[in-house]
Amino acid sequence: MRKKNKKIKKTQNLDGLSKLANFTSKSLSSAYETYKKRQENKKIEEIKLKKIEESSRIIKEKKELRLKEDQLRKDQEKLKLKDEELRIKDRELKLKEEKQKLENERLNKKDEDLRIISQEQRKKEKELKSRAEEQNRKDVDLQVREEEQKSKEQKDQRRKNKTLKLMKEEEQKLKEIEYLKIKEWEEKYDKEQKLKEMEENLRDERIRQKELHRIRQKEEGEQQVKEELSSRLKTLDINKTTKN
Repeated sequence: MRKKNKKIKKTQNLDGLSKLANFTSKSLSSAYETYKKRQENKKIEEIKLKKIEESSRIIKEKKELRLKEDQLRKDQEKLKLKDEELRIKDRELKLKEEKQKLENERLNKKDEDLRIISQEQRKKEKELKSRAEEQNRKDVDLQVREEEQKSKEQKDQRRKNKTLKLMKEEEQKLKEIEYLKIKEWEEKYDKEQKLKEMEENLRDERIRQKELHRIRQKEEGEQQVKEELSSRLKTLDINKTTKN
């Protein structure tokens, strides 16, 4: 009987150890599965976080690239505006030089005309003096030679007619010179008017360039505001995704 009881107790002890071993094995297996799931979830979270960081980095790089492209475009616009300003200044300088050249030509022509008029005036004075002396001689001759008065009257008349003809020719020449002077003045006036029109066109062009520059600056400011708003919205979306 004692041996039987010992066997029963031994069997009961073995059953208890078996149950304990099974329970321990199941607990370890469950704990391992839990640990394994946690590790997998951790890896998934790390992958998500890396993707978010990579996405943020790509967005940042794209934004920096866009900013560099905008800056490059702005620099190119500035260089283009500077080139246009230099061309306008060069044209203005050429116009000023041309205007100064015309003014110098006008002054030189005026001096030349005055010199010619002065020479003609002196020539006329000499001719008048010579004619007066000649007329005086004629009067003396007429007084001395009353006998020859009739014959000389015809000669004198022919001479007078010739003198009148010469005077008329000279007057006609003076009229032609005056007409040429008026015509030259009109041509110069027309040329000066054209220069003034060109100056006004250049001034209008500068005003148009300034207006274009102001519109471009306004558009760039609006574009920058839009980009900043878009960037903030993307950052807000990223923050929401990170929190989730």
